[in-house]
Amino acid sequence: MSSTPAVLASFQADSGMKSRIRAPGAWFDVVFGWLAQASAWLTLALLAAILGSLVVGAWPAIHEYGLGFLTSSVWDPVQEKFGGLVMIYGTLATSAIALLIAVPVSFGIALFLTEMCPAWLKRPLGTAIELLAAVPSIVYGMWGLLVFGPILATWVQQPLQKLLHGVPYLGALVSGPPVGIGILSAGIILAIMIIPFIASVMRDVFEVTPPMLKESAYGLGSTTWEVVYQVVLPYTKTGVVGGIMLGLGRALGETMAVTFVIGNMNQLNTLSLFDAANSITSALANEFAEAGAGLHQAALIYLGLVLFFITFVVLSFSKLLLAQLKKREGEKS
Repeated sequence: MSSTPAVLASFQADSGMKSRIRAPGAWFDVVFGWLAQASAWLTLALLAAILGSLVVGAWPAIHEYGLGFLTSSVWDPVQEKFGGLVMIYGTLATSAIALLIAVPVSFGIALFLTEMCPAWLKRPLGTAIELLAAVPSIVYGMWGLLVFGPILATWVQQPLQKLLHGVPYLGALVSGPPVGIGILSAGIILAIMIIPFIASVMRDVFEVTPPMLKESAYGLGSTTWEVVYQVVLPYTKTGVVGGIMLGLGRALGETMAVTFVIGNMNQLNTLSLFDAANSITSALANEFAEAGAGLHQAALIYLGLVLFFITFVVLSFSKLLLAQLKKREGEKS
């Protein structure tokens, strides 16, 4: 019985020591929590600050032109008449062409690397594709202007013009001087630039498919395409959509490569794929440094605000699509 107080005292001493040991850890947890929360709020604050600065800078043009800025194709700094339709069309058209080319090619690359590529070739080929993403965009632009553009004009545009001469609508799509710069050239260069991103994401999500599912399908006599279409794609479709949206975001925001090959013309005379045009990022890169304070600068900032909303809409659409895909997967399961 006499040892009971000693045991209690020892237990209390141990508890006090443990509480003193835990105190710094608890304090660090609180600080870490505050820092994490502050980082999240800082991100939102930066986003709000960027949006606010764009609205303030573009306000003179917003007040002068309103939503008519989005439908006007006039861009005349001398007369101070501005409309963003040409740049918006060029941005959306080049990005759409890039996706139409890059998505099938990236899918084929990812399929080959994960399902059909020999083991000795998989690593060097995957590394080579990833290295394409490290090439500076200005190098792509110079190559497109000096090498790819003349090839496109000589071996694609001129034969198509001869073949489709006099054909309604189709002839107009390939009209224009054969100089090798324009919307199609910019779209193809963008496709080459975003292929590594989309292909890498697709390859990674294809590799996370459980081997048991694929082996079971092969065991039932399925072909490679049937396994990919009926097993791999349903299992990885959310990741595939995410990779495509990543590539689209890169295409929408690309500047230097597009500036070299799109032609930088602020007129929309025809809808030809080979006609020179302009994009939002190219217009900002070419004119912002020379634009004086006033409507010209405000119109350029208005274009930046439009690009901000385009990327926001694309991101929101991708999130909504991913949510719908996950919801359908939950209903099926």
